[in-house]
Amino acid sequence: MKKILIANRGEIAVRVIRACAEAGYASVAVYADQDADALHVRLADEAVGLGAATAADTYLSIDALLRAAETSGADAVHPGYGFLSESAAFARAVEEAGLIWIGPSPASIEALGDKMTARRIAQRVGAPLAAGTDQPLAGPADAVAFAEEHGVPIAIKAAYGGGGRGIKVVRELTEVAEAFDAATREAIVAFGRGECFVERFLESPRHIEVQVLGDGLGEVVAVGDRDCSMQRRNQKLIEEAPAPGLSSEQRAQIHEAARRICAEVDYRSAGTVEFLLAADGTISFLEVNTRLQVEHPITEEVTGVDLVREQFRIAFGEGMSITATPEPKGHAFEFRINAEDPGRGFLPSPGEVTTLRVPGGPGVRWDSGIEAGDAVQPAFDSMIAKLIVHAHSRDAALVRARRALTELAVEGPATVIGFDRLAIDAPEFSTDGFAVHTQWIESALLPRLDPQLRPAPMPDAGLQRFAVEIDGRRVMLGLPTALLAGFAAGAGASAPVDAADPAELHAPVPGTLVRWLAEDGAEVAEGDTVAVLDAMKMETPVTAHRGGVLARRAEVGETVAADAVIGRIG
Repeated sequence: MKKILIANRGEIAVRVIRACAEAGYASVAVYADQDADALHVRLADEAVGLGAATAADTYLSIDALLRAAETSGADAVHPGYGFLSESAAFARAVEEAGLIWIGPSPASIEALGDKMTARRIAQRVGAPLAAGTDQPLAGPADAVAFAEEHGVPIAIKAAYGGGGRGIKVVRELTEVAEAFDAATREAIVAFGRGECFVERFLESPRHIEVQVLGDGLGEVVAVGDRDCSMQRRNQKLIEEAPAPGLSSEQRAQIHEAARRICAEVDYRSAGTVEFLLAADGTISFLEVNTRLQVEHPITEEVTGVDLVREQFRIAFGEGMSITATPEPKGHAFEFRINAEDPGRGFLPSPGEVTTLRVPGGPGVRWDSGIEAGDAVQPAFDSMIAKLIVHAHSRDAALVRARRALTELAVEGPATVIGFDRLAIDAPEFSTDGFAVHTQWIESALLPRLDPQLRPAPMPDAGLQRFAVEIDGRRVMLGLPTALLAGFAAGAGASAPVDAADPAELHAPVPGTLVRWLAEDGAEVAEGDTVAVLDAMKMETPVTAHRGGVLARRAEVGETVAADAVIGRIG
C-alpha cells in the first residue's frame, strides 16, 4: 500500500486525504504547532508535527518536510497548492530522497515558473501575446523606457511570483519608477527573488485559464477552461466553468496554445495556463501555474475528471485516463469562502468559527479545511472553504448558488459570503449581460459593501515544549500555550488592566511587519501610511491615527497580533 505525505494544510490537504482514501493509499498529514488539532490532521491516517509555528519553519521548510516523510515512511509527496507546490528545489529534493513527486518535473517547474522563460516558450509555439519583455529589467529606467515606447498602462510583474503578488499596474508615466521599486520589494519579501519584467497592461480584461494534464512524455490534454475574472488585489474570489461568452474560435485558440506550451516541456501532472482576454477580443498569454489550482473542482464538476486521482495515476506510472478534451456538461461556480471583511477592503479576519451551517442538496459540494469550533489562523491563508455548485446551465447554476449561499452560515470571523450574494445578483454578472473584468470588484462593487463586526482576538494557538521522561526515555511534550495560560490564571489573581494610551499605534490585523514607510522620529500627518503588514498573503497598510512624531515599537520581520502596539505618535 502506497503512503502519500501531503506537504500542505487546510482545505487542499483535506481534498488530497480524501482522494488517498478513495484510491486505497494511506495519507500522512503534517502540521505547524497551531494546526495540531486541525481538520486535515484529524482526517489523515497519520500526522507528523513539523515542530514550529511559522510558515518558514514548517510548510515552507524542505528539511522539515523531508524529515516528516522519512519519519512516516512515506513513498510519495503531494504538495497541494501554495507553499512549496511550485518549488523546483523541493521537487528535486523529494526525488533525490527516493520519493515520488506528485507533480511536474523540476525542469518543467523551472522553465514555466520563470515567467520570462515561459513567455519565450509561448512565443516559440505561437501563443497569443501582448507586447512585453522576456528578460529581467535592470532597473526602473528600463521600465520607464518600455512605458515611453509602448505607452501606459503597463504591468510590472515579479518573474517568480504567483497568487497575485508582486504585480504593479501603472497608469501614469511619472509613477513607473516607484512602481518598479515597490514590485521588486514585494517580490523579495514574498518569493525571495526580486527580478521583474514588464508588459503592456490590457485594461479591464477577463481572466481565462485552461486546465491541462500531461503524461510527462509529450502528451498533453486540455481538460477544460474557466473564467476567473472576479478578483480583488489580483486574487480570485469567484470562478466558473466553462468560461462564458467565448466563441468556438477563441476557445480552440486558448486550448491549443495551452496544450502546445506544456507539450514543449514534456509537462507532467496537472497544471493551468492562464490568459487575459481584452474587451476588444485581444488574447494574451499570462503565465503557467505548475500545480493544482484552487479552482480545480469546477472543472471536475463539468467534465467528470477527478484531477487529484489523475495526478496519482500519472505519478505512479499508470498514465492519464483521458486522451481528448471532454465535452463539458452543464455549468459550475466556485465561491472561495475567505475570512475577510469586504466592507473594510477585504481586511483579513482570523478568529474562531463559532457556528458553521453548511449547505447541501443536489449539485452542491463543500470543500473545507475547518469545522465549527476550529480557528482561522492569522499566520496562513484566509480561505477556509470552497462552495461549489453545478447545474445543467449557467442560469440554473446561479439559482442553485443563490440557494446555497442563503443556507450557508459562518459566525465568528468576518467572511465574504455577503459579498458573494451581492455579486451574483449584479447585472454585470448575469448570463445575458456578462461584463465582469479583473478590476470590476474594486471599481464597481466595493463602494456598496458595509463593514462587519470584528471577531474577538484569538488566544495563542501555539505549543510550548518540555522535555519529559517516560519509561526511562527522554521525549518532548508539546502543550497548548492557551492551556498553560489557563493553569497560570487559576493559580493567581488577575493583574489590573492599564488604560489605553491615545498615542499608541495599533496593528489593524495580525501579520508580519514587512516595512516601515516613515522613519523613527519623523513627523507624520493623520492618514499617512507609515507601515505595511503582510497578513494572510495580503499587504495591509498601517495608517497614522493622528498627527505627531512617530516612535517605532516593532521591528521589520516581527509577527504581531491584531491591535498590538507597533508604535506611538506623540
